[in-house]
Amino acid sequence: MDFDLEELVNVEQTFYEEGYKDGYDHGRIHGSIEGRALGREKGFEMWEELGFYEGFAMMWKAITESQARQDERTVNHIRHLLDLISQFPRVNPSASGSSEVDIPKLFRQIRSRYKLLCATLGIRPTLRAADGSSVSPDSAGADLPDAASREKKNVWAVHAADELASTELNF
Repeated sequence: MDFDLEELVNVEQTFYEEGYKDGYDHGRIHGSIEGRALGREKGFEMWEELGFYEGFAMMWKAITESQARQDERTVNHIRHLLDLISQFPRVNPSASGSSEVDIPKLFRQIRSRYKLLCATLGIRPTLRAADGSSVSPDSAGADLPDAASREKKNVWAVHAADELASTELNF
């Protein structure tokens, strides 16, 4: 009988290496799947917020263009906000090669420009998230109240016809 004592001595290391290789391959597959799901979720949240900012700016652009006298600062902030939003990548920059876009920096600039526009207009900056909560851009990462304790609100408030007679703007 031929026994290779060297193999017998290294049996634990061999099992470790095979287990490591199998675990690494398994983690690579499932990590990729989980990463895609997380990226899709976070991307949707970012685009929801950007859509809010773009819609807000486009609405105020239409309002200021319809007025006889336009405030130059307001028009400037609207133009800069829309320009920053148009610079935001529409496709995944990591999938299409190397990109020089700093997404977190651009997102901070967009939020800052939105806050400046709100200050110029005299409006309190808020974002109504899809779940109905009203979130300030300053506290985007702060702890929110428990979902069960806050009441569910619609993203777009629906008013009765008699309530619309008022000329007051509500945001």
